[in-house]
Amino acid sequence: MKLSEVAVTSAAVGALSARTAKIGRIADVLAAAAAEGDPEIVAVVVAWLSGDLPQRQIGVGWAALRALPPPAAEPSLTVAGVHATFGEIGQVAGKGSQGRRSALLAGLFAAATDTEQTFLKRLLSGELRQGALVGVMTDAVAKAAGVPAADVRRAAMLSGDLPTVASAALIEGRAALADFVLQVGRPVGPMLAQPATGVEDALQRLGGTAVFEAKLDGARVQIHRAGDAVSVYTRSLDDVTTRLPEVVGAALALPVTTFIADAEAIALRPDGRPHRFQVTASRFGRDAPRATEPLSVFFFDLLHLDGTDLLDLPTTERLATLDTLVPATHRVDRLTTSDGTAAADFLAATLAAGHEGVMAKSSSAPYEAGRRGAGWLKVKPVHTLDLVVLAVEWGSGRRTGKLSNIHLGARDPDTGGFVMLGKTFKGMTDEMLEWQTARFLELADGPTDGYSVRLRPEQVVEIALDGVQTSSRYPGGMALRFARVLRYRDDKTAAEADTVDAVRMLHERI
Repeated sequence: MKLSEVAVTSAAVGALSARTAKIGRIADVLAAAAAEGDPEIVAVVVAWLSGDLPQRQIGVGWAALRALPPPAAEPSLTVAGVHATFGEIGQVAGKGSQGRRSALLAGLFAAATDTEQTFLKRLLSGELRQGALVGVMTDAVAKAAGVPAADVRRAAMLSGDLPTVASAALIEGRAALADFVLQVGRPVGPMLAQPATGVEDALQRLGGTAVFEAKLDGARVQIHRAGDAVSVYTRSLDDVTTRLPEVVGAALALPVTTFIADAEAIALRPDGRPHRFQVTASRFGRDAPRATEPLSVFFFDLLHLDGTDLLDLPTTERLATLDTLVPATHRVDRLTTSDGTAAADFLAATLAAGHEGVMAKSSSAPYEAGRRGAGWLKVKPVHTLDLVVLAVEWGSGRRTGKLSNIHLGARDPDTGGFVMLGKTFKGMTDEMLEWQTARFLELADGPTDGYSVRLRPEQVVEIALDGVQTSSRYPGGMALRFARVLRYRDDKTAAEADTVDAVRMLHERI
């Protein structure tokens, strides 16, 4: 299969607004891939169109994509060839590896057409935003394979790997989906939560009563144990077993033979309050320290126990089983209530302890692995900052021709300049995109025909964020967590924007 077929499909899907049209266009290219009979190619195409690399990380970041050769006039690249090149790039190591990686990347892009280069750049930089989310991709696989979407969804849930499921469905047919069952040692997609505006909103949406749990500011892990063998996976299903001996130890300490459980791993200070999130996160990297900051483990759900799957049981039954297995000291704090005041007090106590907020869960909901189900809601306080837009990037897909991803800066009163803290494209309505494109072209401080446009620092924007984290990527040593646009503040000048000192205070506080 030609890379151009995938690149053109990606661009077309990004330009479509109707969900059914997206599904149809993706289904067409998946059917074409399946017609070649190679299951690996089908899996690669599904991964790419979902914005993922099968190799996960290959050592190519945004900086490596700044200077690339001009595009080829005619398409010649194949999916198999590009996939192999990505694998080769990812394997480069040792002396001279940077030069070798750059040469491979340059050779790849020199053979790519303009459309293919755009696709590859966005895929490698993690910015392939075309609206092909998991739900859309799942339905596209089902349509291309001619099987019920529910079958694909269940298989993907239990395998934790939609590309593999897609390959089986498209090459072998519906019967192959029955082979995907819950299996100890094979990670499954974690159940995810939708946001709620507060505890009262959560109670109302969950029928008046909810199980509230402390939402710890740690890292979610999925733990599998079969006898003395323990495997630990991140929420993105990466195997981090060897990096987290404390989690392995906690699993082995339980009186059980086999289980699959959800837990939170977190670095705590001597007073029991959490370390900054980056301290916990540092233990998950490839070069993570083994004992610099020990991790504590707190369990909050149980998916399987000694040969019995618990996925389809209601929350209360899964938690009751969990409580018989795990001591209270190693479980996430929990409150079941229909009282809004009690729920608010629980939230306040959790925040006072230094954590993110609370999870509100339906007492009757099954565990919907791999889905953002309505049975789990997250309640977190929203922090806001008034920042200045320093630059903006041209959009792609549906946002082609619009200035989209904005660079955000805080005012530095010592220098009179601005300190960049991150980027965001989230929270922008179609009307906002139209307005900001016109506005930012007026503020352009240099060429406007490149990938990004530098601006005069005049436009103030109100940003919602979950927090501020330590970062070496930006000059202030900080970066915004999950920033999204609330509104543009035409009532404020850049001189009235929040200062970098205010951001540092927020950084120290949360």
